[in-house]
Amino acid sequence: MNLEPHILKKMRCPVCHAKLDYNQETLNCSTKGCAVFPIVGRVPVILNESRSLFKADQFGQQIETQKTFKTRLQAQIERILPEIDINIGTAQNFNRFGQKLMKKCSAPTVLVIGGRVTGEGMQTLLDQKKVHLVETDIAMGPRADMICDAHDIPFEDGAFDGVVIQAVLEHVLDPVRCVAEIYRVLNETGLVYAETPFMQPVHMGRYDFTRFTRLGHRRLFRAFDELSSGPVAGTGLALALACQYFLMSFCKTGAMRFLTMSLSRLLFFWLKYFDYYLVAQKSTSDAAAGFYFMGQKSEKLLADKTLIGQYQGGFR
Repeated sequence: MNLEPHILKKMRCPVCHAKLDYNQETLNCSTKGCAVFPIVGRVPVILNESRSLFKADQFGQQIETQKTFKTRLQAQIERILPEIDINIGTAQNFNRFGQKLMKKCSAPTVLVIGGRVTGEGMQTLLDQKKVHLVETDIAMGPRADMICDAHDIPFEDGAFDGVVIQAVLEHVLDPVRCVAEIYRVLNETGLVYAETPFMQPVHMGRYDFTRFTRLGHRRLFRAFDELSSGPVAGTGLALALACQYFLMSFCKTGAMRFLTMSLSRLLFFWLKYFDYYLVAQKSTSDAAAGFYFMGQKSEKLLADKTLIGQYQGGFR
């Protein structure tokens, strides 16, 4: 396995929270008759199948289980075309997140949820060599250390100094439960960094469930003290995506959809550059493409009346 021994010792059964025993081919719950978890290649698959959308036998072959397969021509076209997406300040956010972690711990351990590939702007955190990442996902990928479901994180209470969950909470059935699990596996002064879309179309088909306003996103992390938050993509990207999906809504075949998506990248990619100005404007929060939240675990809940007072949009 890719997991280091001190991480393995912190792992727990997602069904009953008992310790796991490692025997080369499987991880076995120490509660007799509870569960046995397979190791595919070097990647353990640790799921509470009674509550997860996924089953362990889906990972019988070590492939990217949520990869979208494209022809060679399609892949070449996508590489040539300008990107329509943009994230403003994400790299700086991750840099600050890493620096804050280093101030509280000389060698922090960070759980990455949805980490089968390197997230946008996350290289600045990867460059901080003393930060140890445990990268998890619900799909196989080049960086996945293990497969698990964020609704039942298979680690003991207080196991991590930080948690990163970027572009994931829109894809889970119960975001509140997932954030509660994040809270549980963080130590007393643990930090969380999250990014979640707001004004964006569906982007993972049947596995796309939820969007959050800025206040809705803040309330999701109401058990954390806010260190910083705000838009990471503004109304420029939101407009570009809306135009792209407007054109794609006329398409009846996959080929037409791909051609229209490609054309719209040429037509609308420039709209994203407005966001370098717009993300700093208060009214952007009413229709931003996405938000981030960085916070520290707290013993107090943010009161709803206080939450309402934090509105920063254009409607007064």
